[in-house]
Amino acid sequence: MKRKLFAILLFLFGLISLRNAHAQIIDDSTKVIYSPKTTLHLYENDVLEGRYVEERIDTTIQNFQNERYWYHDTAYYQQLGNVGTAAQPLLYRLPGTIGIRFGRNAFDRYAYDPQNINYYNTRSPYSHLFYVQGGQGEQLFEAIHARNITPRWNIGAAYQLLAAQKQLNTVASTGTDRLIDHSGAKLFTHYRSKNDNYDLFLNFTLLHVAQIEQGGVLVPSATTPRDSLFNYQTQSVNLQQAETQEKRNHLHVLQVYKIAAENLKAYHMLDIHTQKDEFMDDELPRIISTNKDTTVLFYPTTYYSKAKTDDEANYREMQNVFGLTGNNKLSSYKAYAKFRNAKIDYSAVEKFASGDSIPRRTITADQAYNQLFVGGQLRLFYENKAELAVDGEFQLSRDYRLRGIARLGGLQASLERILYSPSATQQFMLSNHFFWNPDDFKSSVADHGEVAYNGKLGERQYVKLKAHYTNIKRYIFYNTLAKPEQLSGNQRLWGAEISHQIHFGGFHFDNFVAYTNTDEADRIRVPEWLLDSKLYFQGFLFKQALYGQFGVEAYLPTGYYADAYMPVTQQFYQQNTFKLDTYPVIDVFITADIKTLNVFLKMSHVNDTLWKPGYFATPYYPGMRRSFMFGVKWMFFD
Repeated sequence: MKRKLFAILLFLFGLISLRNAHAQIIDDSTKVIYSPKTTLHLYENDVLEGRYVEERIDTTIQNFQNERYWYHDTAYYQQLGNVGTAAQPLLYRLPGTIGIRFGRNAFDRYAYDPQNINYYNTRSPYSHLFYVQGGQGEQLFEAIHARNITPRWNIGAAYQLLAAQKQLNTVASTGTDRLIDHSGAKLFTHYRSKNDNYDLFLNFTLLHVAQIEQGGVLVPSATTPRDSLFNYQTQSVNLQQAETQEKRNHLHVLQVYKIAAENLKAYHMLDIHTQKDEFMDDELPRIISTNKDTTVLFYPTTYYSKAKTDDEANYREMQNVFGLTGNNKLSSYKAYAKFRNAKIDYSAVEKFASGDSIPRRTITADQAYNQLFVGGQLRLFYENKAELAVDGEFQLSRDYRLRGIARLGGLQASLERILYSPSATQQFMLSNHFFWNPDDFKSSVADHGEVAYNGKLGERQYVKLKAHYTNIKRYIFYNTLAKPEQLSGNQRLWGAEISHQIHFGGFHFDNFVAYTNTDEADRIRVPEWLLDSKLYFQGFLFKQALYGQFGVEAYLPTGYYADAYMPVTQQFYQQNTFKLDTYPVIDVFITADIKTLNVFLKMSHVNDTLWKPGYFATPYYPGMRRSFMFGVKWMFFD
């Protein structure tokens, strides 16, 4: 991985040096012809809903230095202390899909979203290079290239790499020091016919994840002081030879045809998704007693082998959606039928001694699903000032989702109810360390309501307010044994969020605060308070030599009994013994905008060791130490 990224760096700077003189096309009057103004992009959902909105690409430096904005999901996440590691949303989310779903989402935030890809319309070839390097081995790279074949047909491709080095047990480690090695790609194209009656959106995305599983720090006893667990290079860990690999492929096609202009359109959407997850441990941590009995550590049990683990799960899904949609100045509608077919195969390898050989026998199981859904949406609106909408989706004889929204100016209210089945992983698991097949799980019901306001307060301030309430009946979670469990009662949580921005001249103060009350939802683990504040100066720096930002950012979730992580199943599960501390992570940064080049320098976790030896991002997984980081984003418009 080091050689690969070094080669990419050489390519990056070589390309820059070769193309620097031609980064922008100019005419005889030295006026720039091609620039961000001539490179536009759009999203398929806007076209489907009748809003053919082409926007300029984002060239700003806002949040450029913030790690959350390096990935494809910018929400707050709980992860395993390093970039690219398994993660789950920090704040509670309603399920986004009803019916069958795989239920292994630990690496979702690092994957391209096939239904939310931006398609380009460029007057000249557009290229984008993005690279981040951290002092603790954090590395991120992405290259994008898009160009128009004709004025109505654009194609493009992107490639990304994400890597990280181990922070724990590096002295005793044998072999590579890599912790994370992710690669992803996307191919995409958009075509619009000459009469504007037909649109085709097509993309193919893939993701390959390789994560070394250390199982967190090894705690010698219940009385071990927590501050003694931050030795990093010499810190003992639970697992020595374990690894997770995940491979995803997704083909997405959307076709939209106008039957009666925007009043009536027919569309078809096809999604073919495959996901393969493997967990391997070539050296199970174990103790062999004097009577030759073997006790395996860390894992709850072993079903097939006490020496090695080789588990695999394959999920395949094909979904077809056929629908009608239309819109005018005051309303829009959508009606569709959805067919989803899925199949899951599980396998675990059993190894046992027999003479001088070690035969292998694979234990397998599979499940198949065929599901039909119908759904629709109706929206009434007046310009951008008021809106009333209702949408729903129903799986025949089982799940459903209903939502209503009312908006007037910046004030919005919504109500939503979801009846959703357990995920495929919650319904069945076959591995060397876990087996379950509960036959008494029922669908859960979630009711969610919220009221929100977005708007300006005078000329200097902008505010976003939201209050929400959620009630979940028959909630399914992973208990302290890392196995799924369903509650018979309700889980109720409520809270509020505020985003506030204020500026005085070039000085800006941005704040986000989230409060969540889980007094009646003891199985949902989120921090009661989450604070994210940024104080910075924006304007010309160094005697107006360049335009940029200079400031400090602090991130602070209050202490709580966060979920632990089980690498065998890729699930976060409940624990009640390890409470994360209330600990701020403070970064100091400077960003600069130099024409088509954006640059940032950052000292992350600048307060490391100032009053504590460190902090835990997830139980038994220490957060990153102090690290100097830099990043560049270079855009070419020829």
